[in-house]
Amino acid sequence: MERVTVSLDEDLLRQFDGHMARHGYANRSEAVRDILRRTLEAERLAEDETGHCVACLSYIYNHHERELSRRLTQASHDHHDLTLSTLHLHLDHETCMEVVLLQGPTGAVRRFADTLAAETGVRHGQLNAVPVDMGGGHHHHHHPHPSPSSPSGETAGASRHTHARPKT
Repeated sequence: MERVTVSLDEDLLRQFDGHMARHGYANRSEAVRDILRRTLEAERLAEDETGHCVACLSYIYNHHERELSRRLTQASHDHHDLTLSTLHLHLDHETCMEVVLLQGPTGAVRRFADTLAAETGVRHGQLNAVPVDMGGGHHHHHHPHPSPSSPSGETAGASRHTHARPKT
């Protein structure tokens, strides 16, 4: 790891130390690394329409809003290729929160998130996306027994599938 020296005025350093304390950082180096990672990931996601990401979209809405629940559900069905899972919470008698886990092309994920957040009645929509490299292939998951459904005698757990690895 390379050492870098940074000069900060007293006020900015005081604010930064406050940020560290609020977020539980043990040292300035780790806090700086996390801020740099977030900034660089945000830039990469903003510029990269062709890459892939994993993302968490959260939003709050009033389920009494006319047809809103149906529209949100339909939008998720229309983008089933991006949607991994949805968690639905009842916050009170009117308000719901949904958390949607997404994976796919960054541009498509961003457009889908924007579409949901723009629905009339949706509030506090927030997308948190992380750029990933999509890789994968045929490999074993260390299951020693042959799979009964495999005509070629592959071992159970051997499969061709894709992994999403966060970019560094």
